[in-house]
Order: sequence, then C-alpha cells, then structure tokens
Amino acid sequence: MSSSSRPLLLSPLPLFLLFLSLVQSVSAIKFNLPAYRYPPSKCIWNAAHANSLVIVTANVGPGANQRVDIEIVDSGTNRNIYLSKKGIKAESRLAITTHSEGEVGVCLKNYIDGDIGHDEQGKLSRVIDLDIDIGADAVDYNAIANQESLSGLETEMRKLEGLVKEVVDEMNYLKKREERFTSTNFSTNQRVQNFAWFTIVSLTGLGVWQIFHLRAFFKRKYLID
Repeated sequence: MSSSSRPLLLSPLPLFLLFLSLVQSVSAIKFNLPAYRYPPSKCIWNAAHANSLVIVTANVGPGANQRVDIEIVDSGTNRNIYLSKKGIKAESRLAITTHSEGEVGVCLKNYIDGDIGHDEQGKLSRVIDLDIDIGADAVDYNAIANQESLSGLETEMRKLEGLVKEVVDEMNYLKKREERFTSTNFSTNQRVQNFAWFTIVSLTGLGVWQIFHLRAFFKRKYLID
C-alpha cells in the first residue's frame, strides 16, 4: 500500500503575496490621441491616498505638426494642478506627491501645431502609451537596494513592507468611510423620526382644533346643546 493520502494545504504566504499583487495601484493604457486646433482633454483617472507618490511615464509616438501637452490634476472642486508640461516628446517621466484623498487625473491634449490644409486636420493623431504607478509601485526599489546595499531577499521584503502599508492605509480609509456613512445614516434616521413625530403632533393638534371648531359652530346653530 502506498502512503496514506493527506489533504493538500496551501501555505498562507503565497496566498498573501497573491492578494498583495491584486491590490497594487498601477495603470497602463495605450490609445490614439487625435489632434485639433482646440482639443478636448483626454483624462485617465486613478484613486490615490494622501501623500502617495505617483509616477507617470508617457511615451508619445511620432507625429508631424502636433504638440502634446500633459497635466496632472486632482478630482477636487477647484481641480488643483499638480504638474503641467507642454510639448512632451518620446518618453517623459513625471512624478508628484498627492495632497489629499481622492482621484488623480492624467490629462493630455494634442494640438495642431503649424499650417496644414483643412482636409489634413482630421487625419492627424499620435499614439500615447501611458503608464501610471501609484504608492509602492512608484518606488524604485532597485535604487534603494543599491544605495543601502540590500540583498535580493531584503529588497523583496522592503517591497512587501510597502505593499502591506498600502493595505493598512486602504483598510483605515475604508474604516473611516464606514464610520462617516454610519454617522450619516444615524443622522438621517434621527431626522426622519423627528419629522414623523412632528407630523403626528401636527395632525393630532389639527384634528383636536377641528373638533372644537365644529362643536362651537354647531352650538351657534343650535344643533347641539
């Protein structure tokens, strides 16, 4: 007889590493950006926590008589501009640090630059390859390893430390949102109850007033004693 079969148990470490890989904040997209005299903004939005490092790598394809401008903004009411750069070419690498919770938008415009025929205007475009790294993904751990003389294992542990910190920050953010929603829900329920009691008291008072008013009216008409 062969050795008795045992249930296969998965180590928690690979599962944890898989979970961390799923929560990494990274966005890569490739698209075609048409050129206009007065172009609209093409914005790519990503959620980011406060004081998060954001690295934007924009690779702009070739295109004559065109100028691509880029802006990094937030989702606030006043649309705060973190960074603005005109005429980016080839590969451009931009870095910012967020000020508050919310979304960070990378906005691009492709202007027609030069004198061209009207028929050619609708044919101009440039290919944009955009890579956005947020939080731990934006940190250059190779540079840190070279600077601090870290081994490969120590470098991986430093990466995991950054990812775990992001998970903790995300959980704290969700906890604060839950507390805020709970407070809003409690306040709304309290207001609904107060309005309901006010309605009941008002209707009761109105009913009592109508009874006395009708009684007085019937007395004046000698319909009741």
